[in-house]
Amino acid sequence: MSDPRPIGLFDSGVGGLTVLEAVARRMPFEDLLYLGDTARLPYGTKSPETVRRYARRAIGFLLSQGVKAVVVACNTASALALDVIEEISAVPVVGVVAPGAEAAVAAARASDLDGVLGPIAVLATEATVASDAYGRAIRALDPGRDVIHTACPLFVPLAEEGWTENEVARSAAARYLAEVPRAGARVVVLGCTHYPLLTRTIAGALPKGTILVNSAETTARAVEAALPPGSRRGEISHGTTRLLVTDASERLRRVAGRFLGRPAADLTLVDLP
Repeated sequence: MSDPRPIGLFDSGVGGLTVLEAVARRMPFEDLLYLGDTARLPYGTKSPETVRRYARRAIGFLLSQGVKAVVVACNTASALALDVIEEISAVPVVGVVAPGAEAAVAAARASDLDGVLGPIAVLATEATVASDAYGRAIRALDPGRDVIHTACPLFVPLAEEGWTENEVARSAAARYLAEVPRAGARVVVLGCTHYPLLTRTIAGALPKGTILVNSAETTARAVEAALPPGSRRGEISHGTTRLLVTDASERLRRVAGRFLGRPAADLTLVDLP
């Protein structure tokens, strides 16, 4: 038996398409249903109460579409609302924070010198930084590990505008990341799904050899592991992808294409009840 129902992915906007692409590569036969709450983005500057309310509404909609698993492909929603989402979901729920923390700890342990625990730096939105979600997840796995948080709010609009490797992006990266090498961090978590688009610029602002952790691939592995036995879709044909958004515009289609690395497919406009 196989389960033909789609895997649902949710983000406040289109940044989670980096996670969708990783899931599609790892499980090419699965149907994917993506919901971007683009009418209410960004979540990263909103209060925890608002993020939780928005996330509950969006996940309720995805569940009504008959998904077999939910991927919270939004660091802010994973940090602030994962418990709420798990409460209302009867299907497996996977966030991006725990897989990212696991990958960061593994990378840090491999790079520790002479038994000295080097700190892990987390780049994220203001809301994710304030939540300490990555710090708590990392310390749960590695209690002696220090975690340095850096809010990088300009990275989101830069990624969406496609300004990922110009002088503006390099100046922002230099300003935001100045403390990271001074703190001795050799592992840096890209704690927002927008940030992988700035990987080259971020790496250029850090010492050579700094390890950048993108949680998209580890999240895809976590999704595969979370599916119960027999729930994978049969390997008959490649899966389809549907992109739903709560606000659509020509600009949004261009932005979605940047995250997908190709022209975006049609975006279907939906209204959350």
